[in-house]
Amino acid sequence: MKRVCVFCGSSSGARPEYAAAAGALGAAIARRGLELVYGGGSVGLMGIAADAALAAGGRVVGVIPRALATKELMHTGLQDLRIVSTMHERKALMVELTDAFVALPGGLGTIEELCEVVTWAQLGIHEKPCAVLNVAGYFDPLLALLDHAVEEGFVRERHRALVLTAASVDDLFEVLDAYRPPGLERVVGLEGA
Repeated sequence: MKRVCVFCGSSSGARPEYAAAAGALGAAIARRGLELVYGGGSVGLMGIAADAALAAGGRVVGVIPRALATKELMHTGLQDLRIVSTMHERKALMVELTDAFVALPGGLGTIEELCEVVTWAQLGIHEKPCAVLNVAGYFDPLLALLDHAVEEGFVRERHRALVLTAASVDDLFEVLDAYRPPGLERVVGLEGA
């Protein structure tokens, strides 16, 4: 593992624990000699994670669509800031650049990004770990929904297991390091998408 992609809010959220976790994760990524890949913003949890990684001597790659570069106040202190045309291009590049995905608390965009990379893992498009850092139980309702989808026959248990969960940064890296791809079948025609 060389790069970790972090999906998180462009807001700091309602609890101070969210900002603390973003800072701890950014710093931990840098201390481990890994690069942080994220959405390229300077605000909210995005900015906190990036600033913490930079302060710890880490390398940070930001990927931001041109249309959001001013709205999200793109981070101008990164070693590598890539401005792309669309949200789809942003996500595809982030997937290409990274070896693991971690979701911190965030809004619709964060949840959508997490669901997309998990779906791509389910389809066999990539075999990278997808985890949530479940700060203050933030993801409990989403995890319960996934369990409900299993019970109702919409998600297979082996696909539900693709969403790794950790309550602390230390636990998160243990989960990521222990991950072994489950050997899911590839969907013909979607390789490399």
